[in-house]
Amino acid sequence: MEISQTKPHYEILDGLRGVAAITVVFFHVFEIFSNGDHTKQIINHGYLAVDFFFMLSGYVISYAYDNRWDRMTLKDFFIRRLVRLQPMIIIGSLIGAVLFYFQHSPDLGWGGIAGTSIWKLIFVMIIGMTVFPVGKSLDIRGWGEMHPLNGPSWSLFYEYIANIAYALIFRRLSKISLIILMIIAGGFMIHLAFTNPNGDMIGGWSIDNLTQLKIGFTRLTFPFLAGIVLAKVSKLKFTKKAFLTTSILLVALLAFPRLGGNDAHWQNALYECFALMIMFPLIIWLGAGGKVVGEKANQFCKFLGDISYPLYITHYPIVYVFYAWVVNNKIPLENSWFQGILTVIISIAFAYVSMKFYDIPVRKWLTNKFITKK
Repeated sequence: MEISQTKPHYEILDGLRGVAAITVVFFHVFEIFSNGDHTKQIINHGYLAVDFFFMLSGYVISYAYDNRWDRMTLKDFFIRRLVRLQPMIIIGSLIGAVLFYFQHSPDLGWGGIAGTSIWKLIFVMIIGMTVFPVGKSLDIRGWGEMHPLNGPSWSLFYEYIANIAYALIFRRLSKISLIILMIIAGGFMIHLAFTNPNGDMIGGWSIDNLTQLKIGFTRLTFPFLAGIVLAKVSKLKFTKKAFLTTSILLVALLAFPRLGGNDAHWQNALYECFALMIMFPLIIWLGAGGKVVGEKANQFCKFLGDISYPLYITHYPIVYVFYAWVVNNKIPLENSWFQGILTVIISIAFAYVSMKFYDIPVRKWLTNKFITKK
């Protein structure tokens, strides 16, 4: 999280980002056992963490940059965002390529992995490092992902678009204009929730058709605008034990079971709109107003914040290997707890190592070389 040095730092928001990232890893580990049935998914709404990230991003970017445009150019802003985001995108694509051939699984629709040439793999890896989506001809996994080596990179594609929209448009708009746009975006989001076949917000990670792109932009626009509006209009109020309270709320919302089953999708759609439009803004507001008491608690929140982005952007290639092992060996959930937990631990460990020995040094070097303190 990048905050102006002249402003207080929101340690709790850093911590919440880490809580959400760890929840996403557990969500993805359990996902293979649902067999495509959304009602059976454990940590059922874990995918909404992406929407939470978008809202948190809007809040933090508005808070950090709104009052700096008198001394910062568009070039400065874009360089800062590239320095913050791009190094780990590169590592995510690299680890996706390194582990790719270990993910062979015909039963998952990944039968073509073994037949993918090393040169095609390298080409897809290089494109992935730029965060630009690949087309169908380069869908070497077979799941229709815009980033077949590292699925979660899809949200960084939209994150960059949000950053560009903020710099070129949103920062220039009045509060009233932003609120109007947010309400309109909220209408599209409600429409998506109630018309999506499964009554949920899932989608946006593919470019197979315009519907997926529409879902991606819908999932991006409302939460990102809501975060900006929240940063501009909310008056913070100090909350005791804010980190504990908001963490429990966030995990509970993401882990909440599917409502309505397969017969009443509207119930789940209503829940997701409630989570996105009411609870996520409340969690961010409470977190921004809270204070971390004690050095250990502060270090813990900092660790969670530091590890959040590296964990999110590198864990899925490791999870792909876990998926292949489960499906190829027909391992049920009850017999794979140890391996599932081990996958989470390995993901966190790899994220920490890549953060410590790559992301932080590289960003420090890039900052010293290309960014002027303003």
